[in-house]
Amino acid sequence: MSTRYQHRPTASERYSTPVLKAAGLHLAVAILLFASFSSAPEFEPAKPIVQATLVQLDSMSPAVTQTDQKIAGEAQKTAAPRHEEEAMEAQRQQQQAAEAARAAAAEKAREQAQTAAAAAERQAQAEADRKAAEAAAAAERRKVEEAKKAAEAEAARRAEAERKRAEEEARRKAQEEARRKAEAEAERKAAEAAEQRRREQERQANERRAQEEAKARALSELLAEDTQYQMAQADRSGDQVAASYDDVIRRYVSQQWRRPPTARNGMVVEVQLSMLPTGQITDVVVTRSSGDAGFDQSAVQAVRNVGRIPEMQTLSRENPAAFDRMYRQRTLRFKPEDLAF
Repeated sequence: MSTRYQHRPTASERYSTPVLKAAGLHLAVAILLFASFSSAPEFEPAKPIVQATLVQLDSMSPAVTQTDQKIAGEAQKTAAPRHEEEAMEAQRQQQQAAEAARAAAAEKAREQAQTAAAAAERQAQAEADRKAAEAAAAAERRKVEEAKKAAEAEAARRAEAERKRAEEEARRKAQEEARRKAEAEAERKAAEAAEQRRREQERQANERRAQEEAKARALSELLAEDTQYQMAQADRSGDQVAASYDDVIRRYVSQQWRRPPTARNGMVVEVQLSMLPTGQITDVVVTRSSGDAGFDQSAVQAVRNVGRIPEMQTLSRENPAAFDRMYRQRTLRFKPEDLAF
């Protein structure tokens, strides 16, 4: 006779299988979270797992079979609550594993974010250092360029100053040369004027000697002949002396006279000058007007500008009577075309 026997799983078998499955599921979830850096998906609650193995042995008697079936039914009723608890425990463990995986992923993400932030900060610092180095290099280049420009400007300024100094030196030398030439020319003209004055004085001295000789002869003749003849000879000699000194006065006054624009031919003005024995002119008055005030004033101003006639001092010393008679006061006549007495 055959007997049928149904295998009953032990407690370790009932608990080991769900635990292994839960561990494998947690490992898979951790791998997925690590790969995607995203939150773990929610899993549906696991359904109760009931495993039963039916082993058919030799057939048994109907009584045994019924008894076994009754025992199996009771066992299933008892095992159902335990399976539900095991499923809930497995779900709870799955949730804990998911939360642990999410926390690990979040921590990993935070660490990676910190690493990325640190790397970004290092990169930003490196970029800032690079820019600072570039700015420092640019500043140094600008400094060198500015120093170069300043040196070039200083060199240009010195060159310009040297050029101006050379120009100033050349201008000073030219002015010095011109002054030296002017002084030499002035000295030459002064020497010529002095020589001319010396010759004029020599000529005048010769004339005076001739006049004195003529006067001496006249006086000698005056003593030798009768009185009337002698007087005539003296007057003639005096006229010669007067003509000579009149030429001197005419020369001095002619040098000072400036013909006015209003002067016309035919005008005549007479002025009287007063003179000391030293030849100093003390006064000038108009004794006969030309009718033109400007022409009259030009004649008066010309005589005043003479100031002094040194030659008159010789006449007053050698012949005071002749000076007092002819030149203490003397009348001069001015005409536009010439100067006459």
